[in-house]
Amino acid sequence: MKGFCLIILGVLAILGSVEGDLEMGFYGSSCPKAEKIVQDYVNQHVPNAPSLAAALIRMHFHDCFVRGCDGSVLLNFTSASGNQTEKVAVPNQTVRGFDFIDRLKSLLEAECPGIVSCADIVALAARDSIVLTGGPSWRVPTGRRDGLMSNASEALAQIPAPFDNITILTQKFANKSLDLKDLVLLSGAHTIGISHCPSFTNRLYNFTGVGDRDPTLDSEYADNLRSRKCRIQNDTTTIVEMDPGSRKTFDLSYYALLLKRRGLFESDSALTRNSNTLTFINQLLQGSIANFYTEFGLSMEKMGQIGVKTGTTGEIRRNCAVVNS
Repeated sequence: MKGFCLIILGVLAILGSVEGDLEMGFYGSSCPKAEKIVQDYVNQHVPNAPSLAAALIRMHFHDCFVRGCDGSVLLNFTSASGNQTEKVAVPNQTVRGFDFIDRLKSLLEAECPGIVSCADIVALAARDSIVLTGGPSWRVPTGRRDGLMSNASEALAQIPAPFDNITILTQKFANKSLDLKDLVLLSGAHTIGISHCPSFTNRLYNFTGVGDRDPTLDSEYADNLRSRKCRIQNDTTTIVEMDPGSRKTFDLSYYALLLKRRGLFESDSALTRNSNTLTFINQLLQGSIANFYTEFGLSMEKMGQIGVKTGTTGEIRRNCAVVNS
């Protein structure tokens, strides 16, 4: 009986390490140093370019929202004739960090050729870069495989946009089995985010088409954006902090700004005009940073398992930008 109990406990321990078809420590035997290679490279380079943390978590988010977390956002082209990939879609034209992922892939290919997927590299690098900036950690079960297709029109339709209202946001998240709580928590990554003027200047210059401002945006904040940042509506070079004064700190100040009507995007402001999301924002602000970190990590773990390809589905790309020939 004692031996039987030990066997059952062993089986339960194995099952407990599996997240769907992903596993914690998936590369433990096939490429034991994989996760450390990613972590060491992030630790070496992100401190010299701290904005990469926001870029990498955004890349992970955009990847998972189209065809699942399969590295499709990394592809330059696919075998489909005339197909434009996700990279050229408007939501991804300001995504950065592709060269960073390519360098990581080269290191992992040198260590374990054909073993570690690009999709897993993105997921691990996003987590490790946030940790390095003082933000939360979360479990990243691995075993994702890389997709074979990438389509710009899908990215445009499925990735939440800065202009989306709460109804559209709710539907886009629900399409990925994410709820309103996940919407609020994952938006919290904007605490370290940056943007360019075209993503929000309609709120400053021409909100309803008659040269007006968005009345839900704090007037002092709007004046500051117009006079000091986006003097020209279509300025594509100026960088604007989404959490002014706290961009390098992964904290709760983003949510405090929302309540002051200083969310940069319409999609940020939308979170305060739904009773459920507003209630959760207030709960986060009344709680501790540790609670926010825990909750954020759980939503990231949930997001990281959207539509994953495992087993024999997809492939392990040799080059993250190109499907294997």
